[in-house]
Amino acid sequence: MAKNKNAVASVLSFEKKLVPSDGYMYGTTWANRHEVQALALTEKSVRGTISNRLKAAVKNDPLKLNAEVEKPNLQRVDTCALLPEQDTLKLTFTLKVLGGVQKPSACNNAQFKQSYSTAVKDYINEHGFIELAKRYATNIANARFLWRNRLGAENITVEVNALNEKAPQAWVFDATQISTRHFDHQDDNVNSLATRIATALASEDDFLMLEIHCFAKVGKAQEVYPSEELVLDKSTSKEKKSKILYSNNGIAAMHTQKIGNALRSIDTWYPEFNDIEQSAGPIAIEPYGAVTNLGRAYRTPKDKQDFYTFFDAFALGEKLTRTEDEHYVMAILLRGGVFGASDKD
Repeated sequence: MAKNKNAVASVLSFEKKLVPSDGYMYGTTWANRHEVQALALTEKSVRGTISNRLKAAVKNDPLKLNAEVEKPNLQRVDTCALLPEQDTLKLTFTLKVLGGVQKPSACNNAQFKQSYSTAVKDYINEHGFIELAKRYATNIANARFLWRNRLGAENITVEVNALNEKAPQAWVFDATQISTRHFDHQDDNVNSLATRIATALASEDDFLMLEIHCFAKVGKAQEVYPSEELVLDKSTSKEKKSKILYSNNGIAAMHTQKIGNALRSIDTWYPEFNDIEQSAGPIAIEPYGAVTNLGRAYRTPKDKQDFYTFFDAFALGEKLTRTEDEHYVMAILLRGGVFGASDKD
């Protein structure tokens, strides 16, 4: 924490600067991939088998175990798949890149606001968002946003178009040639896209609008994976679906949050990244380095690696020990959120 609590604004928030749309899913063929058909969800009723851990009294008694196995595990689930003649998934979305990180969207401390703006301007003058923009561009180029749909794809092509340009610019990437494990590669197209992203981020009020089309050859009639909705109704009625997939206007889709999470999975600066046993690879930019599917926070206040430890010093004009920590702080601010200091201890 900052030495003087009053120096940090109690009301402080930032708008996100990477704003994706929903990702819409279509089926097509690799040979004729620009003729597409919207994918719809279908419903299945299935009988599953018991696979959860059993109580000792059941698992050690064959009769009781057989009785449990005989019980029907009926489920209604949503699924989505390509048609029999289709072998390629198309995922399309737009991404708006906004400037203006120099100014918080809400701040109730004028002195802090001035100190913060100076710190951000110094960062922009020194680094210009080039490192962060390259990482965002890489996650577009390597199709990280496909998530599970990326696994087992024979070919993946990503087409990116800048829409709000006087002279429109386009980029094409072979996603299979760009790693999802690191950001050390050199690629002229990635660098070109990163330059445009960095320019927009460093501006005070400019923006960049990107249209992204991704084609993944996954195989004929193969199942594909839209976002899964959170099931809030926990009732056990057999009429309830146990898996609900997301669709928008009748088209299978991926949530903006899921696409955004993939784009900001750029944190390779947390302490355990280079530890083979502990590393989770690049993780999404989060104040505490939270990775929910692993139940782990990789940036803890105890280790002084969390966002607030760095931000309270950075925003008040202190120079951080590592440049990587400055990149991390700025990436959190681009992510957006509410970061005010509480009056309570």
